[in-house]
Amino acid sequence: MLKKSIIITALIAISGFLYWQNLSFPVDRLGREQSFLVSQGETIKQIAANLKMADLIKSPFYFRYIIWRGGLKIQAAKYLISPALSTREIIKILSAGRAVSQEKSIRIIEGWKLKDIGAYLEKNQSAAAKNFLVLAGALLDDWKFDFAKPEFFNDAPKQADLEGYLFPDTYRISNEAWAEEIIYKMLANFNKKLTPEIRAEIKRQSKTIYEIIIMASIVEKEVRSREDMKIVSGIFWNRIKYGRPLQSDATLSYILDDKIGSHTIEDTKIASPYNTYKYRGLPPGPIANPGLNAIMAAVYPERTDYIYFLSDPQTGRTIFSKTLEEHNVNKNKYLK
Repeated sequence: MLKKSIIITALIAISGFLYWQNLSFPVDRLGREQSFLVSQGETIKQIAANLKMADLIKSPFYFRYIIWRGGLKIQAAKYLISPALSTREIIKILSAGRAVSQEKSIRIIEGWKLKDIGAYLEKNQSAAAKNFLVLAGALLDDWKFDFAKPEFFNDAPKQADLEGYLFPDTYRISNEAWAEEIIYKMLANFNKKLTPEIRAEIKRQSKTIYEIIIMASIVEKEVRSREDMKIVSGIFWNRIKYGRPLQSDATLSYILDDKIGSHTIEDTKIASPYNTYKYRGLPPGPIANPGLNAIMAAVYPERTDYIYFLSDPQTGRTIFSKTLEEHNVNKNKYLK
């Protein structure tokens, strides 16, 4: 009986000591969640010491005891832990492996320019923002990436950069992804979307991929719907065919870095090779990164009797005209 009493007394004493260890030094309940990393191969003792150093627990001994008593294991990962949590709550998170996701989604919008993508990465606090514009804006003739230059660049001029080729889509990237990794994903996606059938059709038309991307970038910025894109593409290719200027306000917006749909007579006189009011044919490069609908419209335009078009600033609807007289009537109706 005496031996049993000693054992019971000892257990009570240990329990009291552990309770005191856990509660005598309360954690700061006002702290924000903070990142806590459990590295591969770390022992429970090391993890407990790191938690103590981060001021997330007060008693490494109590932490180790609960882990030992429950026969628990902790998974190596990055966790978000609030100082407001108790030791047991922290252990529950670590042993359940409720880690912070090591990946996130980024969404690149159709019609964004390189500078738009760079600003988006900056806003989302992506590590890639640091040198994205430097890499994406570098000349193709001065290739600096660790991966091989894709063959679809073969018909691009030496002074071209990645504008137009960074395919708009939603991408899953690691939180620490650098610019080169993201650029590789976008170029690989572009390569995938440009199927052998599309490439064969471009070649059949005696056009280059670069010319198609330039046209697609203009169409992307001019109209919204897939159906309108095909019609506008047909109008623009016809203008090129018959030696007429494209007269695209989207190219003026590219020069002036604005987002308006209609410009002044003075704007149309700007001395820039991207001014499609002043110079005939395609501009020297893409003005944005087009999506698949715009690329398909550039490759497979719809032939119509339309010669002119404008966008209703109120609704975004495209208004087509077959004659200059009809177009002028529409301008007075929708743009005044």
